Amino acid sequence: MVLTTAALLLSALLALALFFVTFRRSRRRNEPPLDRGRVPWLGHALEFGRDAARFLTRMKHKHGDIFTVCVAGHYVTVLLDSNSYDDVLADKHSLDLTRYAQVLMKRIFRLRLPNLDPVSERRMVEQHFKGISLNRLCSTMQNNLNLLLASETTQNPAGWKKDGLFSFCYSLLFKAGYLTLFGTKNNNHADLTEVYEVFRQFDKLLPKLARRAVRKDEITVANSAREQLWELLCPAWFAKGAEPQSWLQTYIQHLEEQGVDPQTQRQAMLLQLWVTQGNAGPAAFWLLGFLLTHPEALRAVREELKGLQHLPLDERENTPVFNSALKETLRLTAAALITREVMHEKTVRLSDGKEYTLRHGDRLCIFPFLSPQMDPLVHHEPEKFKFDRFLNADGTKKREFFKEGLRMKYGTMPWGAGSNLCPGRSFAISALKQFVLIILTRFHLELSDFSACMPQVDPSRYGFGMLQPYGDLEIRYRLRT
Repeated sequence: MVLTTAALLLSALLALALFFVTFRRSRRRNEPPLDRGRVPWLGHALEFGRDAARFLTRMKHKHGDIFTVCVAGHYVTVLLDSNSYDDVLADKHSLDLTRYAQVLMKRIFRLRLPNLDPVSERRMVEQHFKGISLNRLCSTMQNNLNLLLASETTQNPAGWKKDGLFSFCYSLLFKAGYLTLFGTKNNNHADLTEVYEVFRQFDKLLPKLARRAVRKDEITVANSAREQLWELLCPAWFAKGAEPQSWLQTYIQHLEEQGVDPQTQRQAMLLQLWVTQGNAGPAAFWLLGFLLTHPEALRAVREELKGLQHLPLDERENTPVFNSALKETLRLTAAALITREVMHEKTVRLSDGKEYTLRHGDRLCIFPFLSPQMDPLVHHEPEKFKFDRFLNADGTKKREFFKEGLRMKYGTMPWGAGSNLCPGRSFAISALKQFVLIILTRFHLELSDFSACMPQVDPSRYGFGMLQPYGDLEIRYRLRT
């Protein structure tokens, strides 16, 4: 009893000491502006988690392109000068990308990979998303999309079918992507619809899991979905059925070489399922949704894609209008936070020449969604969808963007940059193009309500890749005769 009381007292004293250390922090010379918030220790955690874009926009207006905020006992420096991003992302000595990644993997996926080596893992992934391997993946993806869309219209092919656009896009692209990257010779071991439905249960709670904001009933749902997916993604039958030298086989071999046990392999497979399949469906929803609600854009894209449907995959690259519409969609809806842990004090130089010191032990975040993507000094009326924003007057690709006379390194950064550049971006773009090409050329697709507007964004998804909508956009579709 005495020992228990002493332990509780010690814990309370440690918590109190942490409280005062956190609350009493002050800004040092050359450090970014410091904003602790009104509530000690908690700081800005609630506002940050509720709507990161709105909160960080407010902080940017208050403090400028770099500032430090208190978030639940942690100090997070946010950098919003996109011309400074490359220097930050290239520094692997002062800034560590694995520590916070490990925290999120444990919170979301119950996954611990103590020997995580992002460099070797990236090298392993890249070999399957370029050259011959990429061509093979794109061809398989096209076949799977055709197969799934054909099954959608087997009964009454001439009749109209109704659906929500988000549900339609997410379901089809998830299933096609799952078959392409996780498919084996024994696909009947896991029903595609079951995998998708359980995955969606888990995906809906992912931001809350990351922020440790789940309610009791939601914890039960998350745990059940996670365990079901571990069973459905069992590496034992994956390894036996997967094609030799496939992405799947290579990844399992990579885990085995790191000494990862079978249970942890299952947990790692769920991580890869979300990384590879969590963004394509939402991206297709936003793209088709913007086109359906902007008739001029839809006509321009349809006209360009019309002549491509009978060409081989490698001859479908010359689509400047489609590429611009896709870039514009991603500019408006790709909203990942890129996070690093500050391991050693580091000086960051901004575009205006000012230098700021990052403190050891803090966390650094960059948010390309706000800068450059939604910066009104870079993009006129950034909140509006303009399908030709990334085209020059002569129809060629627009490459240069400026801010107050200064040339910007990036006009948009949906795939990251530098060492943070998504290795699977070419495959993702190809899959989106294939999907939209099939939908717009082989189907009649229209809004159920021609006056409908795009649904609002779910603000809790800021920071987690592609945004998702509140609600859906009702559509109807049928095969063209």
